[in-house]
Amino acid sequence: MTSTTRNNWLAAAGAGLALAAATLWSNRRGTYDLRGRVVLVTGGSRGLGLILARQAVAEGAKVAICARDADELERARQELAADGAQVMALVRDLTNAVEVRTLVAEVQQQLGPIDVLVNNAGIITAGPLDHMELREYEESMDTHFWAPLHAMQAVLPDMRLRGEGRIVNIASVGGKVAVPHLVPYSASKFALVGLSEGFRAELRQYGIQVTTVCPGLLRTGSPRNAIVKGQHRKEYAWFTIADSLPALTVAADSAARQIWNACRRGDAEIIIGLPAKLLSAFHGLAPGTTADLLSWVNRTLPAPTGEQGDARHFGHESESELSQSWLTTLTRKAEKDNNERP
Repeated sequence: MTSTTRNNWLAAAGAGLALAAATLWSNRRGTYDLRGRVVLVTGGSRGLGLILARQAVAEGAKVAICARDADELERARQELAADGAQVMALVRDLTNAVEVRTLVAEVQQQLGPIDVLVNNAGIITAGPLDHMELREYEESMDTHFWAPLHAMQAVLPDMRLRGEGRIVNIASVGGKVAVPHLVPYSASKFALVGLSEGFRAELRQYGIQVTTVCPGLLRTGSPRNAIVKGQHRKEYAWFTIADSLPALTVAADSAARQIWNACRRGDAEIIIGLPAKLLSAFHGLAPGTTADLLSWVNRTLPAPTGEQGDARHFGHESESELSQSWLTTLTRKAEKDNNERP
């Protein structure tokens, strides 16, 4: 073995050990026990929210979930409460500030003071900038910024009084790096990241830990419930395929465990998935270059089309041979596992 080969081997081994150590460190559990705690998960009827609620129930927490779809919510409640767990399910529109406040009040009245708030409810619209109207920006901001703000304001008085609390805000790597064809989503997640970081800075002195979560692509099964615009079938095909590829995505169960570990440790931030970590780090070092590279990525995505592209279709209304092919097998499985299908 030559000295060059040996040095390369040692460098690769060192990098591997460093990555393994970093992974073990980021996955350490923390000491905050969920047993007996009251946990409120918004958007908890399906996808990542449901998985977070499952794991909280498994640890002995009393869990409240909310969503807008009553049937979907009831299916989730029945699953979560199947082994005797104490679970509340409340139909609420979180874009309405009054409904957010009554949600928190009802959970506090029936389950007790809220120990952990998880702001998870989300909406996603995929499509070219040309087809994004004011409505898409308003809906994204209402869901990703105003709803978490109203929920945090509602739980904070009691948390301050007790001198402790946990708040977990599910943002996105799209809230750190603007992603083409997801501009309303990214803009609103940027706002949530700023809100979450600001709250952490000012609330830590009161014993309240705020954690900002920035996942990359997660295999939750959610694409079928996304809104697509532009060339609907092509737009949905790239979106759901990207959401299924193991190299680009993280299994939702694994992501949820990482989120709860970060909450227990009281971390300021967690970025989930190697692609998301690399993208965020590169953007931090070279934001201009990142934006230029993403402009080239944008050219590979479906182009804008005529007025028909302004129509809003759900993903499941935009199926094609590609979106139903073997390339999306993992997403199809996640749909069934996480209550994404009616």
